[in-house]
Amino acid sequence: MAEPLKIGVLASGNGSNLQAIIDRIEAGGIRAQIACVITNNADAFALERAKRHGIPALFLDHRLFASREEYDAALVEKLRGHGVRLVLLAGFMRIITPVLLNAFPLSIMNIHPALLPAFPGLHAQRQALQYGVKVSGCTVHFVDEGTDTGPIIMQAAVAVLDDDTEETLASRIRREEHRIYPEAVRLFVENSLKVVGRRVTITDDTVSTRS
Repeated sequence: MAEPLKIGVLASGNGSNLQAIIDRIEAGGIRAQIACVITNNADAFALERAKRHGIPALFLDHRLFASREEYDAALVEKLRGHGVRLVLLAGFMRIITPVLLNAFPLSIMNIHPALLPAFPGLHAQRQALQYGVKVSGCTVHFVDEGTDTGPIIMQAAVAVLDDDTEETLASRIRREEHRIYPEAVRLFVENSLKVVGRRVTITDDTVSTRS
C-alpha cells in the first residue's frame, strides 16, 4: 500500500483550520500525514496544536530574510526536507512568491472567508457587511500569484443575518471552513481534482458542499 501523502501547513495564528484537518486525518477520513507545520509567528497557537499531535513544528522568522523570495526559498527547503507534496495555507499572513508557487505547482491550497471572487484580501467579513450582501461564505482555492485569485475548488454559502457583526458572521463561516477545507484536501489526496484553465472539476460524485 502506498505511503500517505505528506502535507505541509503554513500558519500565522490560531490554526483552527489546521485542527480541523488534523481531526479529519486522525479519524481516518483523509489518507495523508501532516509532515510539518511552519509559522512566521513565534506566538502562533498553530505551533502548540502541532506539538499536541506530535507534528514537527517550526518557527521561521521572515524578518531574518532580505526578501520575500529568500524567505520562500527557505520554506521550500524545509517543506521538501519533510517530503511534502501538498502545501496548505491556514491563516498564513504572507504574500506567496513564484519561488514557492513554482516549487509546488497546483499543489498549494488556501481557504478564504468569502465567496470568491467577491471580497478578496483582508477583512472579508467586514467587506461583505459593508456591501450589504445577503449571502457570504468561504472558498477553498489553489493559490496563484494573485490575491485570492486561484482556481476555485469548493465553496460553501452562509446567510448574512440583519443583526450580524463581523464576529458572528465570521463564526458561522468558520464552521463551514472546517467542513470544506478537509474535504478539499481529501479530494486532492485521492486524485479527484482535475484542473483545466480556471475550472476545477471534482471527479468524486459523493461530494456535497451543502451543510
